[in-house]
Amino acid sequence: MWLFSVTQLLFPMKLEYRIRVLAGSMVLASLALGHWVSPWWLLLAAFVAVNLIQSAFTGFCPACGILRKLFPDSPGACGCDSSTGSDEKPGDSCGCNKH
Repeated sequence: MWLFSVTQLLFPMKLEYRIRVLAGSMVLASLALGHWVSPWWLLLAAFVAVNLIQSAFTGFCPACGILRKLFPDSPGACGCDSSTGSDEKPGDSCGCNKH
């Protein structure tokens, strides 16, 4: 089994979507562990929820910093992804040459 598919290499996932995948995976893992291992694992789901809410208000997301270091070449990882035109790809307007 390959770590990345050809589609992921040709069309890399934006950082925002990686955050959503990470948060959803953490909640699902927390629910499974809470059901089969110990109810204390449900606190992980609560932590993820609180972190998502605070990041919506403050703009600070610890997972963003970690994912930016793990996937530096993904669109939006540089933090300057602000394309506005319909013909532009994500990251075209930033000029950082990372993506």
